[in-house]
Amino acid sequence: MASQIQSVDLHGPAGRLEAVLNTGRDDAPFTALVCHPHPPSGGTMHTKAVYHAMKAFSRFGLPVLRFNFRGTGLSEGSYDDARGEVDDARAALNWLASNLHKPILCAGFSFGANVGLRAACGDSRVHGLVGLGLPVRAAGRDYTYGFLSQCTPPKLFISGDHDEFCPADVLQRIVEAAPAPKQTVWIAGADHFFAGIPGSPASKLNQMREAMEQWLAATFPELSTP
Repeated sequence: MASQIQSVDLHGPAGRLEAVLNTGRDDAPFTALVCHPHPPSGGTMHTKAVYHAMKAFSRFGLPVLRFNFRGTGLSEGSYDDARGEVDDARAALNWLASNLHKPILCAGFSFGANVGLRAACGDSRVHGLVGLGLPVRAAGRDYTYGFLSQCTPPKLFISGDHDEFCPADVLQRIVEAAPAPKQTVWIAGADHFFAGIPGSPASKLNQMREAMEQWLAATFPELSTP
């Protein structure tokens, strides 16, 4: 049965959050959550990298929830500089757990990677984590990752080798401080947004999605493609 898109009645501490569920197989072993990038910079649940992450999960028949953080799109409330957004992500995790009753895989892109990891680390319902374009410093905003030292589920980090918001040596130090199991994938010729660079101008989003799919298949053998 093909995946369908359903509107979701999701509520967070600041009010209603605009959300959609890409339905999956009834016998799917997991559900998935994808968090979007920085809202004031134009990030939404429809951002290209978020969509491609959703497609990676959907390839295995998993139901995938995407939502707009407070103050984005039709979501109520206002931007809270990542503080309230962590609570929004936790509300989304709670919705998945309460309504679909399956273990959860959590992914996020850029700002959403930081927020999603902060919300999901330490949550026993979350069995795997994906950080796409993990940021360290972007437009004056600093992101820290000391909490990853206590984050034990399998973790995947995918970044472009020309990511302007998280240089390779910085990401390497962050990943080294996190417990295994963990994996880092570098996408050659990709910037922070998995777009091309002058010497390799084609989009790298498909490569990002393929790397995510390969990790999912290798890390969670209970997954199977339709």
